Amino acid sequence: MTTSHGFAMQAVGSGATTTEVAAALGVSKQAAAKTVERLVDLGYLESRADPRDARARILRHTERGRDMLRRSERAFEDIRSQWSETIGPDELAALEQNLSVLTGRES
Repeated sequence: MTTSHGFAMQAVGSGATTTEVAAALGVSKQAAAKTVERLVDLGYLESRADPRDARARILRHTERGRDMLRRSERAFEDIRSQWSETIGPDELAALEQNLSVLTGRES
């Protein structure tokens, strides 16, 4: 599993097309298709016909994919906890806010 695989898994959410994954990641459809194909081959995603559009395929997480996402979330929370212990919760909150501003995802 690579970082780009992880980002693609997040982009799939509760279901997405390869085109939607490409848009969410800011990459070409070809790049997204290559990543998605690898995730399907590895058993993390499944691709099914889109009932809204016969030409499109909907991507969904398999049980293996959902397990990977749960483990990834726990690992991130462990790292975040370590950061909080190192710099303190207020500094961590400020860091997260600054990163949100820098990435254009301010909430």
